[in-house]
Amino acid sequence: MRVPAPTDWRPRLAPAIVLRHDRARDTDLLLLPERVVVLRGAAGAVVGLCDGTHSVRDIVDELADRFPDSAVATDVPPFLQGMRKEGWLR
Repeated sequence: MRVPAPTDWRPRLAPAIVLRHDRARDTDLLLLPERVVVLRGAAGAVVGLCDGTHSVRDIVDELADRFPDSAVATDVPPFLQGMRKEGWLR
């Protein structure tokens, strides 16, 4: 099976993983089967775009518009690859 190039890949959360916002802590969380991952900074915004319809390029473009002073193009693709390596994204 061919693995898509990073900019062509359309990431989505793995089936058993859910993105939730914790209002009490005002932070985004990934709920895994036996674990919770606290997402810091804009990580929740990044993961929120991982719906299987947006390519990595689309996600970078969207976030660059939202956060114009951030290094989105250099930070987001490795972040997504790291999440993929963990098995959190497909």
